[in-house]
Amino acid sequence: MRFRRTLIEPQSREALRAVGARNGWLIETTTTLRVGFGGVAASITLNDLDEPTDAVALLRAYHLSGDDGPTGTGVVAFGSLPFDRNARGQLDVPRYTITQNRDGDAWLCELEGSDDFRALLTDVAPAMQETQNVRSITYQPTPEEYAHNVALAVEILRRKEIDKVVLARAVLGSVSDPLDPASIAQRLRQREPICTIYSMPTADGRRFVGASPELLARREGTSIECHPLAGTISLPPNVAPDDYQNWLLGSTKNLHEHAVLVDDVVTTLSDHYDDITADAEPSIVSLRTVAHLGTWVRGHATSTTAPDALEVLRLLHPTAAVGGIPRASAYDLICRLEQHDRGHYAGPVGWLDANGDGEWWVGIRGVMVSGTEFEAWAGAGIVSESDPIAEREETKDKLASVLSSVLVDRV
Repeated sequence: MRFRRTLIEPQSREALRAVGARNGWLIETTTTLRVGFGGVAASITLNDLDEPTDAVALLRAYHLSGDDGPTGTGVVAFGSLPFDRNARGQLDVPRYTITQNRDGDAWLCELEGSDDFRALLTDVAPAMQETQNVRSITYQPTPEEYAHNVALAVEILRRKEIDKVVLARAVLGSVSDPLDPASIAQRLRQREPICTIYSMPTADGRRFVGASPELLARREGTSIECHPLAGTISLPPNVAPDDYQNWLLGSTKNLHEHAVLVDDVVTTLSDHYDDITADAEPSIVSLRTVAHLGTWVRGHATSTTAPDALEVLRLLHPTAAVGGIPRASAYDLICRLEQHDRGHYAGPVGWLDANGDGEWWVGIRGVMVSGTEFEAWAGAGIVSESDPIAEREETKDKLASVLSSVLVDRV
């Protein structure tokens, strides 16, 4: 299979976002819009994250000609992987991939012999659908059951059986008209300007659309960069957030929850990178309705055989931000208390290229859509100091934030 990379004129960001969100693959950071469209040229099956799959070697087998370009502008495979690391996942190589930077530089990578990509962008309908009234809604588990699950987890944590566990709950519902993923992505881009907007197809025929604030891993050559988040406070509307953010920076419970996560990421990466550093103190990541504690973790390897981006996923996923510590014990507790499959919620979302480089975000603050139906999840990190009612309200605020891109009503 042969691909060609070409430096092209900048394209309409709105058209690129719409075609990627609706029928293709979309990853849009604050600096780069990366969109795949035109159908699948090739797929790579990942039976599970623990089973070695040399996806990079498979991507390198595809011949790439044309213009030179930076990493991530050649043959790229996109994917939204399940939370369950033992579940089957898939990476897709689109027929067309356009990578467009904020400064206007744009590269097209296309399967040789393809038609002109511009027709697909010209024909795309604009993202104009408004939010809708909810027609039906189900909570899984109910808010009361969720608070009860948190209380059970706190008792286990106080016995020191585990250090931290993340418990999640879902909202499933429907609206009157089929949901437009492009309109959801457009609203999320406007409402959460510092987040990475994503829209990915899933194996069950649905589409996962969201705005993730959390970089799981960015791998470029021998360098790695992560931005784990843990510790949260809700931000009331129309109120200056400074006092709330200052409280979060001084909260013993939230600082402990965050430190557990950062220490785990640093320890895990230290076995594979020679130089791992983390910010001395967490900083505030402020979103529309909540604020988080975040810490940048960076590493460098002196060897040219640094783990590729998929191998980094194997090392880190699920982090304590969405799973817990110890990983296996926390996962067992999640299965016992949640009693329903998270699917793609909290799984890795991103891309991998033939250089082994890639960027992956934690698949949170997203909504799964199919026709008139939707499903959204939110979780909270539980430690021994957690209050069940406060954790329930935290998930409520997180759910309300993402569902505001779909619904008129607040759930």
